[in-house]
Amino acid sequence: ETARARLTARRDELSKLSADPETARARLTARRDELSKLSSISAQDRDAVELDQQSVGRLSRMDAMQRQAMAQAQERARTVELARLDQAMRRLEDGEYGWCATCGEKIAAARLDVDPAAAVCVECASGSKS
Repeated sequence: ETARARLTARRDELSKLSADPETARARLTARRDELSKLSSISAQDRDAVELDQQSVGRLSRMDAMQRQAMAQAQERARTVELARLDQAMRRLEDGEYGWCATCGEKIAAARLDVDPAAAVCVECASGSKS
């Protein structure tokens, strides 16, 4: 078997895997569940920082405030990703999943493997299509 034949077979395999609605749904749902779990785990870090100087020293309080700010930023990023996942699920339900929302061309299987919530093809995402 030639290298070209193996590469073609691998591309066909990836194409089938990414285009399969049930596989896409499972991947999107798994990522959504993972983000929800991470959000629950970090909820305490996002809570207000205790300002009682008797229980927490100045540097410890500053560390806690930094940890809180980082946890809040991570939560904002998770919220954005959850919205992208919801949009991808809607595209899946509407039969539009895997098609570029900008140009209407098929999104490459490799792109969907890397980012199952991708709404646009690589060319449109990079701005190289005119």
